[in-house]
Amino acid sequence: MAKLLSLPKPRLESSASLEEMIYRRRSVRNYAPKEVNLEEIGQLLWAVQGRADTPAYRTTVPSAGALYPLEVYAVLIDGVYHYEPSEHALRSLQDVDQRMELCRAAYNQNFIRQAPLTIVLTAVFARIEGKYGRARGPRYVYIEAGHAAQNLLLQAVALGLGSVPVGAFDDQKVKSILRLPPNHEPLYLLPVGRPR
Repeated sequence: MAKLLSLPKPRLESSASLEEMIYRRRSVRNYAPKEVNLEEIGQLLWAVQGRADTPAYRTTVPSAGALYPLEVYAVLIDGVYHYEPSEHALRSLQDVDQRMELCRAAYNQNFIRQAPLTIVLTAVFARIEGKYGRARGPRYVYIEAGHAAQNLLLQAVALGLGSVPVGAFDDQKVKSILRLPPNHEPLYLLPVGRPR
């Protein structure tokens, strides 16, 4: 079984105002050569798909029918991880730096290779299509991915980091590089780092 890395408990308060984070959010494509720390990684992943500390299962983003079709991966210098929201932990999948390969799969957008962290949002469409069908279900998946991506972008700013949402990539190459399960379809790449 793959190693599980517990993440620090997310903080629920800061001195940053939501309005200021919305105002300061910019697409950042140039990162300083400094890693993001485990606390920052944990905070970002919690913002994307973390669980709220309530008796009922609930994540930090709304989900149509509470079906939660998103699966989240983290690509770091030391490997590829799957985020486990129920445990607020990372499951190690690969111990190889795949940032260059991910950059190539994203049509050589060099900032993906440069970023110390890339969050990859994927979807399991079957989770939502069973209730909403193939005509309507995907729409709800894409809406949820937008909510998750915006949470990450704003959380990044609050942490003094920068990010940019990337939709231009070869889906099959991303799946192959990350060794995703066949039903995990990549939707978004979100490189994160300290703005240069």
